[in-house]
Amino acid sequence: MRHIIESLGHLGGRELLRPLIEQHFKDKIALISSFGAESAALLHMVASIDRSVPVIFLDTDKHFVETKLYRQKLVRQLELSDVRVVRPLASDIAREDAQGLLHRSEADRCCHIRKTLPLHGALQGFGAWITGRKRFHGGARSCLPTMEMIDGRLKIDPLAHYARQDIIDYMWMNDLPDHPLTTAGYTSIGCMPCTAKTGSSEDPRAGRWAGHKKTECGIHWSINGKVIRVTSPVGHVPGAGC
Repeated sequence: MRHIIESLGHLGGRELLRPLIEQHFKDKIALISSFGAESAALLHMVASIDRSVPVIFLDTDKHFVETKLYRQKLVRQLELSDVRVVRPLASDIAREDAQGLLHRSEADRCCHIRKTLPLHGALQGFGAWITGRKRFHGGARSCLPTMEMIDGRLKIDPLAHYARQDIIDYMWMNDLPDHPLTTAGYTSIGCMPCTAKTGSSEDPRAGRWAGHKKTECGIHWSINGKVIRVTSPVGHVPGAGC
């Protein structure tokens, strides 16, 4: 994998995605999408290369109705042919969150059973996965590399160096619809109980778990539950703050 990172790590967007999808990981790569505020851009990039790339949506049973409707709209518009809706095990929910209120007392545990564990199962058989994280999100994402090895699998963030305006411009140029909740003031959209309208252009994820120290759901941690700390990222852009 190291030679792939060294040879392609300076690229981004569709330029990075094409050789990974068509050559290095043909039929062994998946895109993880929340179908959130910025998701349409990356979904469009992948679809423009290969509409059959599996798209994994983690249905936590806590999403906004608007997100599910938006997912359906994008699937139709982009003609995505392999969207996989992955849900938590009923046994895990019955054992740990039968009342559906675990997010109030143990948000990390709620994310673990509703997102992290289902994703771990969904990624079996894939050698690489694509996510939509970006450096302008701030926090632990400020030094995000475009590619890294996590738990024996290549993790790809082709939009890592994109600015917020780059995403806006891309969506406008490609006539992509906005998530309906963005016009209502949401800048980052996750599960309904843990998403508020307090985000801003300076800190788009401020509305996620507002009032808590938690900033990530856990799917971007390693399998052992530790946050991945990145230093000297591949594809670093001067001025990115790393």
